[in-house]
This record gives sequence, C-alpha cells and structure tokens, in this order.
Amino acid sequence: MVALLGSGDELLRLVEAELTADVHVRGNEIAITGQPADNAFAVRVFDELIALLNTGQALRPDSVRRVVGMLRSGGSERPADVLSLDILSRRGRTIRPKTLNQKRYVDAIDAHTVIFGIGPAGTGKTYLAMAKAVQALQTKQVNRIILTRPAVEAGERLGFLPGSLSDKIDPYLRPLYDALHDMVDPESIPRLMAAGTIEVAPLAYMRGRTLNDAFVILDEAQNTTAEQMKMFLTRLGFGSKMVVTGDVTQVDLPGGAQSGLRIVRDILDGVEDVHFSQLTSTDVVRHRLVGDIVDAYERWDATKQPVSAAAPARPARPRRQQGS
Repeated sequence: MVALLGSGDELLRLVEAELTADVHVRGNEIAITGQPADNAFAVRVFDELIALLNTGQALRPDSVRRVVGMLRSGGSERPADVLSLDILSRRGRTIRPKTLNQKRYVDAIDAHTVIFGIGPAGTGKTYLAMAKAVQALQTKQVNRIILTRPAVEAGERLGFLPGSLSDKIDPYLRPLYDALHDMVDPESIPRLMAAGTIEVAPLAYMRGRTLNDAFVILDEAQNTTAEQMKMFLTRLGFGSKMVVTGDVTQVDLPGGAQSGLRIVRDILDGVEDVHFSQLTSTDVVRHRLVGDIVDAYERWDATKQPVSAAAPARPARPRRQQGS
C-alpha cells in the first residue's frame, strides 16, 4: 500500500485530484464511491497502477499522470504494458517509452526500414531512436551505428569559430554524444569510434556513401533542404535501418529555404516500409511545463495572420492626354 499510495499518501492525493469518484482508504482496502462510469474508471486506474508495481517498477507522480492520461485517451494498449516495455538497461537504469505514442514509435522502428519521428522538443524522438540503435548493435542486428545531423551554420558564421573543422562542428553533434554516453560505457566510446562501430558526423559527410548493415539516425532533420533529405535517404544500403527525427516548427535554415522534413511526407506517402510517427506535446517527457510551453506556442502560431509576399500595388500614373 505504501508503494501504491506513496510516501505520506503523495500518490493517493494525486490520484484523487485526477479522478471524479471519491477514494477512501481503510487499512489495505480502497473504497470508491460515485457515479458508475466514474467508479469504473477509478478501478481501471488502480488496476493499472498495481500491474505496473507488479513489473518491479516504483511508482512516481509522472507515471501516475501518464497512466491516467492513457486511460482517458481510450487507446487499446494497457498503460502497464506501455510503461513496462524495456528497450535498454545500463547500470541499473532502464530506458522505456513513457507515453502511448512513444511506444508506437518504438514499435514502428522494429517493424519498418525507414521511420520518421516528428514532434516537438522533449518528446524522446532522438533518445528512443538512439536506444533502439544501441539495442540493435548489442543484439548484432547491425554492425555499426551512424549518427548525423546538419550543421546549419556550416557557412560564414561557422568559419568564425576557433579551432579545426572538427572543433567547429562538435557543438552541433554534442547532443548526440550526450545521449550516447547515457547508453554506452563512456570508456568504450573512443574505442568503438576508432573502430568505426559508432560514427558521429555532420550530414555533409554522408554524400557519396552507401550505408550497409548500419542503424542510421538523422537528427534535427527540419534543418535539411529537400535535396539534402533526398541525398540522405538514398544512402540506405542492405541490412540497414534509418530513423529521421525533427521538429517542423523549429526550422533554422537561412534565407527562407524550404525544409526537407516538411515536404517529405507528401513525397513518400504510400511508399512501402516507410513509416511516419507523429509525437505531440502530450508526449513531452521533460519538465511538465515544457508541454505547456509547446501548446502555448502552437496557439500563438495559429492566431498569426499570414503575411502576403506580394508587393503593394503602385498607384497608376495619370495618362498624358494627346497633344498636351
């Protein structure tokens, strides 16, 4: 009961705030009173929380909120099954999907060759793809992992940074290194990179290559042009899998260039073995406020009036009369 209700009944208070029915705890019994539909929903919540505890997980406030949210969404998958799917374990830490859409994204990576994970910041697009890549390497489904992202300032502004080309590009690749350190023993990373088992490189380095037996991840794909996206996708070789992640609301391309990620869904619609996974603000797994910020920006974008690109009409010049 302590594991279910939390220290000082912290989780019980959270459940009570989420439910319409009244919850009463006496000893080892939980009594629920209210309307039949409300009572049935409350029973389902407690059933899922108990099932989650039976998998060996400790309940936390965020997992309680996610269970309630998934049950409200009416999906066919049980929250306990979603939240107990282990992808990767290291040093006592297990990486799992935390929302229904994240589980569907992970399942799509298993089932398809080219997968697009599209959604706002903090939805686990890249992190879960990295975990699946490391899992595929450990189980010998692939021989190497290739992580890439575009360096959108690879022109003039990048040139002003000090150091070699590697030093200049490293800040763009740092988020990939950070995720990698969470999943692979840091001491082994230099050895794996020296052997070519793990490669982290800018997108420009992919040109002209064929990537066989590899798990390839393109991060920040909203900053690719249509030509770069085509170049990347056509690197696919035998025995390989590609995951493309990005947020179409955060395009940093200079000069108003069109994002390759924004148009690729229309281009590849109906192509077999290509899957698009859409993540939303409800899948944000950072601080709860991040999801609220994403929603606020979406509402603000929706209220903006489109600016016409056409130049204002010039007033007509008076015609000169004949003979004047």
